[in-house]
Parts: sequence; C-alpha cells; structure tokens
Amino acid sequence: MTWLAAAALALAAPAWAAQDAASRFKQIYDQEWTWRNGQAGIASSGEATPNGGRLDNVDAASQQKRQDYWQKVLKDLDGVDVKQLSPEDQVNYAIYRAQIQNLLAVQTFKQWQMPFNSDSAFWSDLGYVLEGDNLRTEPDYKRYIERLGQVPSYFNQQIDNMRDGLARGFSVPREVLNGRDVSIASVAELKDPTKSSFYKPFEKMPTSIAPADAAKLQDEAKQAIGSKVIPAYGTLLTFFRNEYVPKARTTLAAEAMPDGKAWYRQQIVEYTTLDLDPDTIHQVGLDQVAKIHAEMVKTMQETGFKGSFAEFLHFLRTDPQFYAKTPDELLMRSAWVAKQVDGQLGKEFGRLPRQRFAIVPVPADIAPYYTSGRGGAGSYLVNTYDLPSRPLYNVAALTLHESAPGHSLQLALAAEQKGQPAFRREGYISAFGEGWGLYSEYLGNEMGIYKTPYDRFGYLTYQMWRACRLVVDTGIHHLGWTRQQAIDFMTQNTALSDREIANEVDRYISWPGQALSYELGYLKMRELRQKAEQALGTKFDVRHFHDTILQLGSVPLPVLEKRIDRFIADGGPEPDFGCDCAKSKAP
Repeated sequence: MTWLAAAALALAAPAWAAQDAASRFKQIYDQEWTWRNGQAGIASSGEATPNGGRLDNVDAASQQKRQDYWQKVLKDLDGVDVKQLSPEDQVNYAIYRAQIQNLLAVQTFKQWQMPFNSDSAFWSDLGYVLEGDNLRTEPDYKRYIERLGQVPSYFNQQIDNMRDGLARGFSVPREVLNGRDVSIASVAELKDPTKSSFYKPFEKMPTSIAPADAAKLQDEAKQAIGSKVIPAYGTLLTFFRNEYVPKARTTLAAEAMPDGKAWYRQQIVEYTTLDLDPDTIHQVGLDQVAKIHAEMVKTMQETGFKGSFAEFLHFLRTDPQFYAKTPDELLMRSAWVAKQVDGQLGKEFGRLPRQRFAIVPVPADIAPYYTSGRGGAGSYLVNTYDLPSRPLYNVAALTLHESAPGHSLQLALAAEQKGQPAFRREGYISAFGEGWGLYSEYLGNEMGIYKTPYDRFGYLTYQMWRACRLVVDTGIHHLGWTRQQAIDFMTQNTALSDREIANEVDRYISWPGQALSYELGYLKMRELRQKAEQALGTKFDVRHFHDTILQLGSVPLPVLEKRIDRFIADGGPEPDFGCDCAKSKAP
C-alpha cells in the first residue's frame, strides 16, 4: 500500500467509525422502541401510555423480563462510541439513555407494585389504554371487545403486585387514600353495561359496518362489560377497601420506604434531569417563596385592599365575584383567555403547530380529586367540579400553562417533528414540559393577558404554588413533614382554594419528585433567556429563541442548555424545524 493510499484510508476511518456508531445506535433504539410499544403500562413518568392499546401482562415475571431487557439495552448503549456520533445523534443519545435509565429504575425499585397515585391510576386510565376513541372498522371493534375480556386478568395481576408492595411496605400512604375508591365504584356498581364509558364507542358506530354486524358487536360488548369488566372493578373495589387501605403504610415520606433514600434521589433525577440533593432544592424553594411573596404584597396593594396579606387571601377565597356561577361560565372564561392568546402568538413564535386543541371539562368520576386543569396536544381539561374552589383570577395563568403557548402548543409541535426518532418525538420529559408550561405563564405578561391586578395576583399565586412545591415535596419526602404542615405552608403562601391545596398536597405525597420539575425547569429557561439576551443584544429575537427551545421536542435540561449555548454562538438564528408546521405571521 502506498503512503497516499494509507493516508486516504486513515482519513476515511473516522467517517466509517461514525457510520458504524450511528447504525449501531439506530439499531438499538429501533428494536427497543418496537419492543417497548408491545408492552403495557410502560411510562417512566408514572403516567399511562396507550402502547398500541394492548393489555399486556404486568405480573412479576413479566416485570423481571422488562428489567433484564433494559439492562441489556443499557449495556449495548455503553458499546456505542458517542464521540463518533453526529451532533444531532449525540442529543438523541443523551435523551434516549436517560429514558432507558429511568425505565430501568422503575423496574429496579419495583415501582409497578404501586401502580397508582392520588392523581392517576391504572383503573381510571384504562379507557386511554384501550383506545376506544380510535375505532373505525369492524376488526377494530372486535379487538376492542377482546381487550375488554382481558380486564379481569389485568386487574388480578395489578392486585397481586399491590399485595407484594404492601408486604414490603411499598404503597401509597393511607393518609391520602380517602375517597380514591370513587372512580372504581363508579364502574363496579353499574347495573346497566350500556351506562359504562367502555360502551360509548358502540353508541354511534360507523355506517361502513352493516347494521346486523353492528348489532352483534353491541351485544358482544354488553356481554363483555357486564360479565368481565364490571365484576373486575368489583373485585378491585373489595380489595381496595378491605385490604389495601387497612394495610397501606402510615408514613408519608418516600425516604421511609424500602430503599427510600435511593429511590427519592432517583425520582429527583428523573423529574428534574438534574443531580441535586433534597436540601439544596428545599433552599431554592424557600428563596423563591420569599422573592415571589414580595411581588404578591406589592400587587395586593395595587388592588387597593387595606388589610393584611392573610386577610387578602381570605377575601380572594370567599368573595363571590371571583367565582363562576356555572360550569359553562368557567369553560367560556378559559376559552376567552385562549382566544386572546391566539392573537398574540405571532409576536412570540415563528412556528406554530397545525393541530388545534379542544377545551373540555374533567370527567365527573375523577373530578373530585383531579387537578384544576391539564393540557395535551388535542385537549385542555378544565375542572368544573366544586366551582367555589376554582377562582377566576387563576384562569389566565392556568390556560396559558395547559393550552397555548403551554402544553397543547409544545406537545403538538413536538409531534410534528417528523425528522426525529419516535422515542424522542413521542417522549415527555417533565422538567422540560412542565418548565415550559410555567414559562408560558410568565409569557402572559409580555402578551398582555393579565388585565387586572387580580389576574396578575393569580399569575403570582401560580408562580408561588410551584415555588412552594420545592419546599413541600422535599419537606414531606426528606425532612419528615406531616400532611398538615404541607397544607398550612401552601395555605399561608398561595391564594389556592382549600380543595385545590388538599388535592395538590395529596398528589405530592403519593407522587414523589414530580412536583419538583416545574419550578426548576422554569428557572433554567428564564436563566437561559437572560443569558441569550445579554450575549446577543440587538440580535436577540424572542421568536427565534422560543422556536429553538420548541424545535428540540422534550429534552433534559443540560441538553437544552448546550443547545442555547450553540444558539448564542451562532448569533441567534431561526432554527430549522424539519416539520410541516405553520409559519406564523407576526402582527
């Protein structure tokens, strides 16, 4: 071989190595993603995912197989030379590796032995898993009926898992279980299968299905619901009331459970994507509470109120002028805010999603203990239960967070990123997503959405709410706070209603770490924006900055920081979305 040929080969080697690394990485995540979507209940965030609408086996043996599989995937990832990957694939690798680590942690700590919390549960999320809204053809309906028949086995496996959790002291605390059986009883106590939400897909079937065939499917659905689903909920209700609640742990702290300290640190890493200890987080929360309180007092004074801060909070919680008289009034106020936001989006974003969202009430069976609102790409859920606990001065901030420019906008844009791997496009990282939601509330100031001092106080009480979460979550799970301590802290510092505070505190108790993602993600985004504004000066374009964040989809905060550093180094350019999303026209 000549020296020239040898030199050429040496120059080509890195390219071949990069191709091999990229191919190997793609092979790993493609295979794992296909496998993962054949599993049920796999969600590192603790929330339900459809995963093809199947009811899979969730017994201990199947859980061990998942653990073994992800351990192998993590080992395979260790064999990929990350330095040889392209910059884009290095981002993909960081996101994917964190996903696998979190999924593996769920198995290692046996979180599947506690398959519900005060916010969500396998039995109330079952409708989403079955995907009854997506039935189009006769085979679709037949598969749906088949899955209904699998419910007893699925529930029995979940009950066995919960028994194992009870035996080792790994359970939802007894103190937050009061009333959590309502959503089980709403199905278990049905006498007519057609009154079940599981029968709803059969009420109006496609005309492409012959009437005789449709009638047969309806009869089969009634039989499956009446003989399988309703009895399965009945068995679960008996277990929940007679066994789970009496044997549930009497402690509150995550650190009080088996391997609790290690598990709580893992929850912190998963939900914040940062390696922070609980004491540091607690202090950040206290500092933010003090800062926001000063702003709240100033805003209170702008309203002309002459009493103390505590008296002002009482005034806000009890004066009828701040509360809707009907569910429709609350829904319409939310819609009006959303429409005002529509008129301002072009000033803040260069790219907007094509998908639109609906505003709908929270289902009645879960509304009593559900959060005030929750947004997704296609819907913004508004809780219209107990209207005296849903103050109108919070509606603007809530709507900005849950719909646009918050979750509905961010998730829709992420789904339209066709050039990204599915694990990234369909993934959700809480620190990014909830941080963006809270940042969206902040954008309400720039958009002029907070019209009155009361609206602004509502915005500030939502800011305070998220700062309090840092204090309360770490207080409960690390410092040994009681439920009442947490309620008192929230009551003294926010204008949330008593019901909202109780529901939220129960959520933090039963879902350790998740509450930390909001404020820490928000603070990072505010920090990065300030950094970009200072570095770029007159070249800073807020639309390019926001587009750059949203173009990423959902990423760990360290990955976001690296991307904004590159955005600054490149001079703040408009990003290439690589999707068929709409170009906004700024007014």
